[in-house]
Formats: sequence, C-alpha cells, structure tokens
Amino acid sequence: MSQIQIDTEEDSNDLPPPVVAGGGQESTHTSEQDGQDEHARIASNTRNLIPKFLMANFPTSLILAYQSFGVVYGDLSTSPLYVYSSIFVGKLQDHQNPDTIFGAFSLIFWTLTLIPLLKYVIIILSADDSGEGGTFALYSLLCRHGKFSLLPNQQAADEELSAYKYGSLGQSSSSVALKRFLEKRKKLRTALLLVVLLGAGMVIGDGVVTPAMSGMVEIRSSQRYFDAFTIWSYLLIAVNFILFAVLSSVSGLEAAQRKLPQGGVRLLSCIILVGLFALQHCGTHRVGFMFAPVVIVWLISIFAIGLYNTIQWNPKIVYALSPHYIIKFFGQTGKDGWISLGGVLLSITGTEAMFADLGHFSARSIRIAFIFLVYPCLVMQYMGQAAYLSRNISSIPTSFYDSVPDGVFWPVFVIATLAAIVGSQAIISATFSIIKQCHALGCFPRVKVVHTSKQIHGQIYIPEINWILMILTLAVAVGFRDTTTIGNAYGLAVMSVMFITTFLMALVMVLVWQRSIILAAMFLVFFWFIEGSYLLAAFIKVPQGGWVSLVLSFFFMFVMFVWHYGTRRKYNFDLHNKVPLKWILGLGPSLGIVRVPGIGLVYSELATGVPAIFSHFVTNLPAFHNVLVFVCVKSVPVPYVSAEERFLIGRICPRPYRMYRCIVRYGYKDLQGDDGHFENQLIQSIAEFIQMEAVEPQFSSPDTVSYDGRMAVISSRTFESGSSLVVSEVEEFGASNSIQSSKSLTLQSLRSAYDDENPRIRRRHVRFQIPQDPGMDPSVKEELLDLIQAKEAGVAYIMGHSYIKARRSSSFLKKLVIDFGYSFLRKNCRGPSVALHIPHISLIEVGMIYHV
Repeated sequence: MSQIQIDTEEDSNDLPPPVVAGGGQESTHTSEQDGQDEHARIASNTRNLIPKFLMANFPTSLILAYQSFGVVYGDLSTSPLYVYSSIFVGKLQDHQNPDTIFGAFSLIFWTLTLIPLLKYVIIILSADDSGEGGTFALYSLLCRHGKFSLLPNQQAADEELSAYKYGSLGQSSSSVALKRFLEKRKKLRTALLLVVLLGAGMVIGDGVVTPAMSGMVEIRSSQRYFDAFTIWSYLLIAVNFILFAVLSSVSGLEAAQRKLPQGGVRLLSCIILVGLFALQHCGTHRVGFMFAPVVIVWLISIFAIGLYNTIQWNPKIVYALSPHYIIKFFGQTGKDGWISLGGVLLSITGTEAMFADLGHFSARSIRIAFIFLVYPCLVMQYMGQAAYLSRNISSIPTSFYDSVPDGVFWPVFVIATLAAIVGSQAIISATFSIIKQCHALGCFPRVKVVHTSKQIHGQIYIPEINWILMILTLAVAVGFRDTTTIGNAYGLAVMSVMFITTFLMALVMVLVWQRSIILAAMFLVFFWFIEGSYLLAAFIKVPQGGWVSLVLSFFFMFVMFVWHYGTRRKYNFDLHNKVPLKWILGLGPSLGIVRVPGIGLVYSELATGVPAIFSHFVTNLPAFHNVLVFVCVKSVPVPYVSAEERFLIGRICPRPYRMYRCIVRYGYKDLQGDDGHFENQLIQSIAEFIQMEAVEPQFSSPDTVSYDGRMAVISSRTFESGSSLVVSEVEEFGASNSIQSSKSLTLQSLRSAYDDENPRIRRRHVRFQIPQDPGMDPSVKEELLDLIQAKEAGVAYIMGHSYIKARRSSSFLKKLVIDFGYSFLRKNCRGPSVALHIPHISLIEVGMIYHV
C-alpha cells in the first residue's frame, strides 16, 4: 500500500449539482402518466400473484413461526414469573384483597390485548419495510416519501428502484401539507432523527438490561423450595452450563445463598451469561431451532396450569375480563394503583421485539405464533394466577410457583428455568438488526456484520456488539443485585420504545399509507394515552434503577448522533470542494500527465462530481491510469437492492478522457460481501454502458453538454443473457490477476514474494474479448479495447485517508464532538477499505485533512 500525505485547506467551489436522470434500464424520465400506468400494471399483477404466493409460502411461514418461539417470544412468555409480585409492591401492599387482584388481572388482560395484539400484531407489523421492522425501518419509509434525511446524497435515480415505492401512489392534500411542513424545517428533521436514535438507543439499552433481568427473577421466585434441595441447584447449574443455557436462571441461586457464598452466585451467573452470548455466533436459525421447543413446552405448561387454577380456585375470575374491574381497581387504590402500572407493563416486555426482529422472520409467521399460541396461553396463565391469589392473598410474593400444583412443581421449574434463559434472545437479535440499520443509514460506526443464513437475509450476527452487550450485561448483573431495581430500568426502556414507535407509526399512516390526519391523530392519542400512563409510572422509578436505561440509551444515542453528524459534515466538505469539470476539460484527455496502463478506481462518498482527492493525486504524482472510474458505494433507504439495479453507470468528460462514474447501491439490509466478482462486474457494466451510449439517442448528445449527470442502470442479468464482451474463465495459480498482469516491477516483485509465502493457490482468472461484430462502431470498439487492455494491465484502488478537524472558529462543543468524539470513533472502527473488501496490496491512500 502506498500512502501520500497531502494537507489541504478548505476552498469552496459553488457548483450547481448535476442532474441525474432515473429510469428502469435507462435513467431517463418518462411522462407521469406512463409511470402511473406502469405502477398500476405491476400492482394488478401483484394482486393476481398474492393467493398463489401465500399458499406456496405457507409451509415456510410455519417453519419461521416455529423458530420465532425461540427468538422472539422467550421474553414475553416468561413475564408471568414476576408480574404479580412486581405489581403488589410498595404502598400497594396495603390494598391486597380479591377486588384489587381482579382489577390487576383486568389491567393485564387489556394491556396484552391493546398493545401486543391490536397495536403491534394487527397494525404495526403491516408497516414493515419490505419485510424489515424496527424504528429505523419506519424512518426509512418516511425518508423515501419525503426529504427528511439530513445526508444530501439522494438521487432521482434512487426513486426508480423497484423496492423504493411503498403504499399508495397518490398523495392526499393532508399528507402533502405535512410533508412540506417537515421538509422546510431542518430543526424538525433533526428532531425526528434524534427521536429515532433515542428509540434505537432504548432498544440497545434494553438488550443490556433484559439478560440481567431474565437471569435474576427465575429461581429467586422459588426461593422457599430451595433450602432442602441445594444439590439439585448445583445440578441445574451444571445442566445449564453444558447446554450454554445462558443467563437467566443462575441468579435464582440467591435462594441457596445459605450454602453458597454470595461471590460464588455472582461468579456462576457471569459464567452462564458468557455462555449465552457465546451462542450468538451460531445464528438466529440455529438458536431458534434449539430454543423453540423449550418455549413451546413452557407455553403449553402455563396454559394448563392457568386453566387448572381457574377451575380449581375461582372460576368467577372470568368476570374480570370486563374493563369495569379496572375502574374499581383505581377507585380503591388511587395514586398507589397508578404507580403500580410500572409492574403491569412488565407483562408486555418483549413486545417490541416482535417488530424489531421482523427481518429475522416474517410478519405472517410472527402473527401466527402470537395469535394461535402465545396470546391465549398468557391470558389463561394470568387468569389462573389471579384465581389462585384471590383465595391465597399471602402467596403474592411467590405467586407463580405457589400456584403450581405440587405434583408438577419440579418439571415446571426446570422448564421455567430454561425458558427464562431463552428470554433474552429476542432483544439480543433485535439489537443486531437495529445496529445494522443504523450503520447502513450512516448513524453508527462501521462494524463487522456476519450473515448467518442464506435463506433469511435479515438473520445476522455482529461480533463487536455482541461482546459489548455481554460486558455491559455483566456489569448490570453484578452491580444490581435486586431484581426490582433492574425491573424498573427494564420497564422504562420497553415503554419508551413503544412510545416512540407509536409516534413514527402515526407519521407513516399519513405520509406513506396516505390516511387522513384525523385517523392518524386518533391512533396517536389513543395509544399515547395508554402508553403515556405507563411511561409516567415508570419515570417515577428513575431514582430506584430506572436511570440505568436512561444512561445507556442516551450514551448510544450520543454515539450514533456524533457519527452521523461527523459523516454529514465530511460529506458536505467533499460536496463543496469538488473539482470543477472546466479544470479537467482544460487539461485535455491526457490530464496534463502521463496516462499509464491500468484501471484506477477512485473511491468517494460523492454521488456527483469529482472528489478533491483526485486533484491532489494528479498534482503530486506525474502519472495516472488510462481508465479512471469514480466509484461511490452508498446505501439507499430501502432494505434490499436487487442485483439487476445495483450498478448505476455514467461518463465524466468526453469519450477520449476514458473517465467513468459507477454508483454501487445497497439497501440497509444488503450484504456487502467479498465475492471476488466486483471488478469483473464493473468492467462488464461499463462495457454495456459504452454500447448503450452508442445506440440510445438520449446518450448521443454533443461533447459540449455536461457529462457528469447522465446515468444508466446496468442489469447484471445482461451479463448472463449476452454481454458486449466475450467472457472466458481460466484457472491460474498465484496472486490475484490484478497483480499478476501488472507491468509494474514493484508489483511483480511483490507478487513473487507473495507466491513464495502462498504456493499453489488456485484462482479463477476472467478474460474479456470483443465479440466479432462487423457492424460495431469503430469508436466503440476502440473504447472497449482500451477497457480490456486496462483491465489486463491491473486494477488499483485509490481512497482518501482523511483526518477530520473542526475549524479554529468553531465552538467548543463542535470541537469536542469532531476532534474527540468523531475522531475517536473513526480510529476505533473498521476501516473503509476493510468494510468494502478492497485488496490491501492494490490500495493507494491519499491523505487529507478536512477542516469542517
């Protein structure tokens, strides 16, 4: 790798942005009527295919529903272990009577019905972004239907992606007015981003608190049974450890503290926590298959126990399904009952994972699992517990295990222990999804993303985040020994995410679904009234542990905002310091330097214009490659970009300059893998563009017209059906073909050294040839020949190695954010060359200092 250190001062070149056309196979705008007809035709075909598609995918949905039990519903299904004991704490202990127990059950029933069932399963799961869920998926939908993004790298061609359009084609007057109101106010768009980042931070904070919470409640609830069974406790620990059955159950060893030292309990808890996070690299599908049977058996068990207790102890509990008992509950308890809502909301913890984990499964599979098993089992269990407690008031602190019949206590206890272990898996998987979306949309530092399934692209694993979560979870588990304290932090994080999701969903209803503002306002007010009551009750408990969620959430929100702010400032600097095309045209086709054989791929975040690193390179080195390609790899606000639409090719300067632009577009859930075919696909795409340019009239304008703007979508299917180049593959041994074919003595010597260290490495080398076509234009043939010869000579990758500094006139806060926060994150995250899978030996870095 060569590195050139160049110090640059900021100079502004105010150039009008080039116009980039958008289209299907070509980026030329059709008439509005034709576009609507095309969308109508596609919609009609889609409706005809829906019944067949649903029937064909029903078995897959059942399999995914089965897996979802082990990933999505572990946390939600284990809530009965601690909900009633969490409700009747504090001053509500003075109101322990059958009427308040009936009221508590009525609160739990209607909370489960209105929030998980009505809001999430019926409404919010319908707002998926091409199968992806979470707060950032909603934000992505909003950015596609309005100019809400703060990063100005959108292009008209992006709007022509097949996955870009969502919802109704028309726009109501109310949605247009609201969209224009938000677009014209940058402060509101910034506030919207901060709200989304806060929601993402709450999910990550939830991912820290959930394992610790799940780990501490399980065996503690059964404390009175443990004094005589210390040996059984040790056996359970051994089984859990062998199964890597993580996290949850060991804290229950507090019950056996009389024979286990306190330090030993913490040590064993930490060992099991490490085991849970060590399992994550196996992938969601393996973890789901492993854990799903545990959760299914657990749900069936609690359903049977609940049904038994209802019949055995108090069948009249069914009357509490009426909301009348909620009114009676608050009439008797007053303010104390309102504070107890912090315990009621624990009955819906894990609900947000249904939407956040949507990319790992499907909306249909999650609905099937919840409606047909999870919801009825939970309702019956809470009903059975309430029936038992109405006759046994003294059992409230250990309500679940006291309500279990003696004959089945130990089997249920083992299943409950394993189910509590699974409880944290939902939020861990959701955290991976949120981080991936944040990273793709420029709101999180570069991290390694491992796709663990070839069938379900949303199933991912992020090693760095996994181990950071583990460390923070260990800190919480060791630092907070009381489950009540952790529960307070847990409930605040959960309800904050739901509150933010409701707000974003209301915007989606107006701007994406084109519903009336009145309907969206009714949705917002209805659910905000419910969730606001729970949220205020949770905020009261901030001093008793709720501050943990706030600290974690604001920390992650700060990291994400600092990264996004620094990225945006860097992009704006590049945008305002582009190299003028007049300067390049004035240099002539040779650019005033020696053009050597080979292809130079100049990487930049700019989607238009020539980056400043190019002028620094050519003014400090006397030579450059014959063929120049300015490559921009960018994420667009869609989950996936099909391979047919990935490459956007255009020309910079007239044909003799041999300068092209390639924009490689990825969705925020796409895998930017190292498949080894990028160079070949790029050459084929440019060749297709050269031939298209010669025959299409819209690309045959005179050289006097600006060339940086006309782009064409090059489909990869064209390569398979018939390319303008003849492709042949041969097997060779040794270094990569970019080095092997190079005429540089330095690269040849490096190749020899590499061959000595890595003998007999088999590689596939792709060669291109011009087809025998007598009717081909001579200028086109000459340009294709130059392209092939440049490819055979070798490919070099040129990237900017930037140092970001705040201006001297900047405020202290800006200097702190840029010089310390953003710089620290850039130094400690993955390098751009690693993230883009650029071969290190072919990389040339151009050092630059950005004064932003």
